[in-house]
Amino acid sequence: MNNIIDLSFPVIGTELWADHNHRLCAAICTKLPKLHDLNRLAINTITGIPDKQGKIILTSQSRLLLRLPVEAISQVYQLAGETLNIGGCAIKLGNPELQTLKPAESLKARLVVIKGYTEPGEFLGAAYRQLQKLEINANIGIPANEKGEPKRLTLTIRKKIGDEIKDYIIVGFSVIVYDLSADDSIKLQIHGLGDKRRLGCGIFYPNVAVYRGRGESHTETIVS
Repeated sequence: MNNIIDLSFPVIGTELWADHNHRLCAAICTKLPKLHDLNRLAINTITGIPDKQGKIILTSQSRLLLRLPVEAISQVYQLAGETLNIGGCAIKLGNPELQTLKPAESLKARLVVIKGYTEPGEFLGAAYRQLQKLEINANIGIPANEKGEPKRLTLTIRKKIGDEIKDYIIVGFSVIVYDLSADDSIKLQIHGLGDKRRLGCGIFYPNVAVYRGRGESHTETIVS
């Protein structure tokens, strides 16, 4: 039986660093230290509009999405009303909405990281092997960027070691998994692919066709 759900917190603020995942995780766990030990917690990237200068602009639709076991809801709900300092950017969290996982034929993860696999072909092979290990029968691909190349993404983790601040770069790819059965779709949303769930990696959401007018459409991830 599936006991994993999403909590969607409205985010009130003006801007955030585009690479905010590591600092977001630290800020959340500073408020609720017990979350350090919470198994199967995934912290998704906060949504916003990129300003092309290393930050995102927050909007009325910006959300913090946490994926977690249902029995941990009361513990995580304590974040409602809290203000988080994320690398000098302050955000306040509103009351969350509980969302159950729903099956979809196509799922997308903004970023999947598999240690040791930074080239598209080898990465896809490793990701497909993980699907097989989960006994998920589906197709997998990397969406193209504006240049028609596999969409490679990086995530910067900034750590203070002694008196020094060091940046660590994590490399991965956006991933779409499609031709999923209903059961396999839920299974993939529960387990994900790759590593670093608390840094927003390997978390899958429904990928749907969006009408853009003039008879055109394209595919993008919709998170409500």
